[in-house]
Amino acid sequence: MSTSLFHHFQHNISALQLPEKFTFPFYYEPHELSVIAAKELQNYLSNQTDFIHNFGLNKDQNRLAIGKMFGVLIVQNQNSELGYLCAFSGKLADENFHKHFVPTVFDMLQEEGFYKKEEAVLNKFNKKIESLENDIDYLSCIKKLENTKSQFEKEISDQKQKIKSAKKVRDLKRLESNSDSDILNKESQEEKILLKKMTQFWNHKIEKAQEELHHYISKINSLKEERKLKSSKLQQQLFTEYAFLNKFGVSKSLKEIFNENPPAGAGECAAPKLLHFAFQNQLKPIAMAEFWWGQSPKSEVRKHQQFYPACTGKCEPILAHMLDGIETEENPFKINTAKGKDLEIVYEDEYLLLVNKPAEFLSVPGKRVIDSVYSRMKKLYPTATGPLVVHRLDMSTSGLLLIAKSSEIHKSLQSQFIKRKIKKRYVAILNGIINEKLGYIDLPLRVDLDNRPNQLVCYEHGKSAQTKWEVIEISENKTKVYFYPISGRTHQLRVHAAHPSGLNTPIVGDDLYGIKANRLHLHAESITFQHPISKEVMTISVAAEF
Repeated sequence: MSTSLFHHFQHNISALQLPEKFTFPFYYEPHELSVIAAKELQNYLSNQTDFIHNFGLNKDQNRLAIGKMFGVLIVQNQNSELGYLCAFSGKLADENFHKHFVPTVFDMLQEEGFYKKEEAVLNKFNKKIESLENDIDYLSCIKKLENTKSQFEKEISDQKQKIKSAKKVRDLKRLESNSDSDILNKESQEEKILLKKMTQFWNHKIEKAQEELHHYISKINSLKEERKLKSSKLQQQLFTEYAFLNKFGVSKSLKEIFNENPPAGAGECAAPKLLHFAFQNQLKPIAMAEFWWGQSPKSEVRKHQQFYPACTGKCEPILAHMLDGIETEENPFKINTAKGKDLEIVYEDEYLLLVNKPAEFLSVPGKRVIDSVYSRMKKLYPTATGPLVVHRLDMSTSGLLLIAKSSEIHKSLQSQFIKRKIKKRYVAILNGIINEKLGYIDLPLRVDLDNRPNQLVCYEHGKSAQTKWEVIEISENKTKVYFYPISGRTHQLRVHAAHPSGLNTPIVGDDLYGIKANRLHLHAESITFQHPISKEVMTISVAAEF
């Protein structure tokens, strides 16, 4: 192991206790050792001259701004010395290797490696295909076929028009007493025969032009098919060679971990790099943390210097293998956070009710936790029919939920939601100052397939999402706002608040798009709807408790 990659703490850490268990990587509060290591790495990033990369922090740089996720892993060496390792996700300054950071698990950029050699072969195929597609004779054949089809359409169209005009003349002649019908019929037949012969002639010319063109197309398609097979073979070899160690020295490849179908970029994140290097060099993992450095991507919400968990889509299957045999902190997603909390009924009649859902309380059963508003209502109203819960709130959001006691009432209320006749008002505390008084946010959202349940802003595949907002008060560098959601997408208010193209100010306590606190300061405090039976327009409100 290169001793330069095992970083000794610059700060005095002698008074700090080691964590009892390793960090649960998908939801954590960074241990103080991880915070100190991250600050030391951030100090290096602020002052280094080892590489040039535009993180979007310096307006004078002309290169494309790309923020990066960095990670630190606290480790003990065989002499029981405490230090830390550093890593970055993906490539940095278009390179896999930098002297301050652990290497990638598998270096695809290695010149003498199989990947670069096979990539060179694929590039030759690309050049051959490109050469054929730009060949003058090939382009001439395409043009010839286009012109032949164009001439065919024009001449056939002209001939049909002539036939149509001649038919009108013959029809008039047939009305005359001295007209010879045999001659007229013969003229009609001759015109049709000519049209048939013209069609045959042009079809023959088109077939001949197509044959000439097919000679080139078959060559191009043959090269493309051969390239596809070689590319697939190279990809499978990569998935086999790209393998990760765990504490037992057991190696497992991407192919095995993802059942031969890993997502793009799997294994390139900081966490797998750090753990793999530690196991390679007999270093004991103690704690870990990852943070964002630089400008936020356009789609995600990433704040400079803020800690984030490992992604679920790419990292979770890999880390499940790599952390085998290492005791981690408890998985908070398995904890029933609704335990000991009550659902307050704020309105009820024989048809429906409204409950005030506490924060950290599921609306409907999850994969790991069953306790929810739905399960509680099912116990309370065992004879009720239908889905009961008319709409949902995020687990972390508190506030009003409509419950229908029958499928008919549920259907009626759902219809009001679909037609956007139900009006809701949320109150939130934002972690910063909003200078404008009110506004409108229109940012389409979709799930982050690599990091569920997080949402992305996506103009190509996202679903329309709009929010109106107004500032209520500003106090102690926080802004209290009302949100009026027009649509009802997952995490809509949280993303619209935090995203740079939204308010660029996360909600206090947002552990996905901001900074964790005692709770998410977002509350559904008012709802207006028409009662399905009485037809009365009702507004129910309940104040937030934060």
